[in-house]
Amino acid sequence: MQTTNDCCEEMRSPVTSRRALLLGGASFAAWAYLPKFARAADGRDPRLVVVILRGALDGLATVAPIGDPDYAGLHGSIALTSGGPNAAVGLDNFFSLHPAMPEFARMYREKKAAVVHAVATSYRDRSHFDGQDVLESGFAGPGRVQSGWLNRALEGLPKGERVTSALAVGPTTPLAAEDTAMRLLELYQHRDPALANALKQGLALDKAAQGDDMKPKPGINGASAMRLVARGAAKLMAADDGPRIGALAFDGWDTHANEGGPVGRLAQLLGGLDGALAEFESGLGERWRDTVIVVATEFGRTARINGTQGTDHGTGTITLLAGGAVKGGRVIADWPGLKPANLYQGRDLAPTTDLRAVMKGVLKDQFGLAEKVLAQSVFPDSAAVKPMQGLVGPTLPSRINVGSYKHRRELLEGAGSRRSLARVCTH
Repeated sequence: MQTTNDCCEEMRSPVTSRRALLLGGASFAAWAYLPKFARAADGRDPRLVVVILRGALDGLATVAPIGDPDYAGLHGSIALTSGGPNAAVGLDNFFSLHPAMPEFARMYREKKAAVVHAVATSYRDRSHFDGQDVLESGFAGPGRVQSGWLNRALEGLPKGERVTSALAVGPTTPLAAEDTAMRLLELYQHRDPALANALKQGLALDKAAQGDDMKPKPGINGASAMRLVARGAAKLMAADDGPRIGALAFDGWDTHANEGGPVGRLAQLLGGLDGALAEFESGLGERWRDTVIVVATEFGRTARINGTQGTDHGTGTITLLAGGAVKGGRVIADWPGLKPANLYQGRDLAPTTDLRAVMKGVLKDQFGLAEKVLAQSVFPDSAAVKPMQGLVGPTLPSRINVGSYKHRRELLEGAGSRRSLARVCTH
């Protein structure tokens, strides 16, 4: 049985190059230029928000494969069920959503949210810091560069009029951004007290974090603070002269002990994330129609619970998509199964979809980035990982039979999956 000590040494390690990668350690970073196409003749004004959950989200506990006969036995006392008190919310006849996420469930029913399951980066060694390096850098391995894939994607977009300098709200601010944040704090103290308060908390926590960014912290990392940060970010991004691309990070997802099932520690975290997504929906107003939010984590957690009613570092997990521009109402999964022979290294959900395929698909559909740019510059040396198709745009037909494989080629060709079949579920 796995122990719960496999990340203790890492917890004492200092933050290294991650501060200079995708987010620079920030809970909210907004970029400085408004793309020229933002005021296109067709009225489309695309926005993208990337949300990183640091610590490794338990994908099997968030979107549970209740239809898999081996799930309940592996997840034991924290497994979700389809009946009884605190029942999981059925997404189809196989997958169910954690009951702490009613807003995401509503978006899913409205076909404005989707799930990609059994997904992972190319990283396999289960270190938080190296895993986050890979997640944020976009390279196949850690320690390769000092820039992030989202920054490189921005370099491929036309620079329009300058709208705002970099802003950070959260445990650690980006390098060279603190002076800017202080100026913004002074500006918003009178214009927007709620946003000013969130920014002030973020700056205060920045001085106290000192790299211990996997442990839950009070205040800004609580469920209510996730909503507060999202509310402030949405206000900025909804403005005509606001940023079109932003990134957030929420800490505390390393649930080695007392993870909880439908209620408990993970449920509280998921409730905060759910509230943050709802804040973006309401705060962006009419801009929500053109928005995509991508929620990702560095890796998943073990399929079997440990002796302290938690889960240890794993591999396959989920990616969540939400927004008015998302082709939602689907769980996209090339499901590998949870039998012992199907688990990665006999312990983890086996990843069947490369996270870069998801990110490439969103960037291609949302901003028109060319596949060559995505393969060579944004995610270097990734030509074999094709963009996942059909994630953004008009809603798909109202129903495809659950478990139907005949639409694989039309909907998921080039999804970055290593297996030959896919399950595409819609309602």
